[in-house]
Amino acid sequence: MTEIECRGLLLDMDGVLVDSTPAVARVWSRWAQAHGLDPESVVKQAHGRPSMAAIVELLPNAGSEVHRRENHWMELGELADFSDVIALPGTKELLSALPPCQVAVVTSAIRALAEVRLRAAGLLPYVQNMVTVDDIQRGKPDPQPYLKGAAKLNLQPSECLVIEDAPSGVRSGKAAGARVLAVRTTTGDEELRAAGADWIVNDCASVHIDPKSSAARMVLKIADDAQSRRLPKMS
Repeated sequence: MTEIECRGLLLDMDGVLVDSTPAVARVWSRWAQAHGLDPESVVKQAHGRPSMAAIVELLPNAGSEVHRRENHWMELGELADFSDVIALPGTKELLSALPPCQVAVVTSAIRALAEVRLRAAGLLPYVQNMVTVDDIQRGKPDPQPYLKGAAKLNLQPSECLVIEDAPSGVRSGKAAGARVLAVRTTTGDEELRAAGADWIVNDCASVHIDPKSSAARMVLKIADDAQSRRLPKMS
């Protein structure tokens, strides 16, 4: 069992706290088909990043007005599709075991969408601090999201542990100066290691708070059988 000491947790949302993969795949697949793009490639390219950044890359010659319109369509589509969004294993136990002041959610979603998905998964009551795409100028893999997340907790990034599932998020956490624990809920080990993950586990059920933890010193114990993996599903 590996022991990690930190003072704060910075948690991605989709793929770490909630399983929104089917909903994300449905909305992005509809968008991809409308634009004559390959749905599977589009879903993978958009994963873990602000929707506007992905749309600009996928439609590089469309112009800013079209980008804004398409992003608005995406936001409305994602806000309406949350019926099967659920909490991932271990997330409620992990969040409920920590003081809210030691935890921040750092997501590439807009705030309204983050609240919808966290509420659907039954996790919103545990979240006091949040950084969304509305709070930043540069999204993951830029370090800004996790720099702001650490600042929310009045901590240095080096005092925090980031938990991520996407390579772009892992790179963001590492670039900010934090250590990163990756979960293999949506991405294989090879990509997570290449992005710089310090540790890899199945999901948050592999993370346990040691009873000797305090506000000044959080002690996490991680144990994992490295057997299960949930890769993105298309529908």
